[in-house]
Amino acid sequence: MQARPLDLADAFEIIPDQHRDERGVFLEWFRCDRLRDVIGHTTHVAQANLSISARGAIRGLHLTRTPPGQSKYITCVRGAILDVLVDLRIGSPTFRQHETVPLDDSGRHMVYVPAGFGHGFCALTDDATVTYLCSSLYDRDRECVINPLDPELGIEWPIPDRIPSSSAVSGPGLLDCIANGLLPTYDDCRRLAAE
Repeated sequence: MQARPLDLADAFEIIPDQHRDERGVFLEWFRCDRLRDVIGHTTHVAQANLSISARGAIRGLHLTRTPPGQSKYITCVRGAILDVLVDLRIGSPTFRQHETVPLDDSGRHMVYVPAGFGHGFCALTDDATVTYLCSSLYDRDRECVINPLDPELGIEWPIPDRIPSSSAVSGPGLLDCIANGLLPTYDDCRRLAAE
């Protein structure tokens, strides 16, 4: 397994070793010890999610407010997606910046999304199947769905006839989140990770 730091502070792309033979492919898609070595702390896995999306579907941008915050470990097991991370930690050296990572069922890369980041993706194929591990349980009262089409974010979604959820499009934009105190601080997120 190799890790490539993303341009956003504390986020990583994980490249697995794939073992192929006449039977197919085998890989370790998650190892807590190796992820700990990459990110510098242990991540608790509290919940595992799976989504199946039509081409053009946008899921996100989701943020779990801190505390407890929520880190995620994502991979695409069928089809292809464009994964999107946005650093929403006030005071972070990469605050307000976003990065996109293509994930698909041939490269089988993973992305580690730290707590305090907005996360979403766009399905590039029909039946794009994404699975992700979450460090905390879903809590409707702590979740914030940020409008993924907000021009302040500057995300260029790859599908012109995209399908965002109505709750996401009606969600607050970045400036609303800042004004209403919905975003965590960089220091708080780093402190929680260290604990």
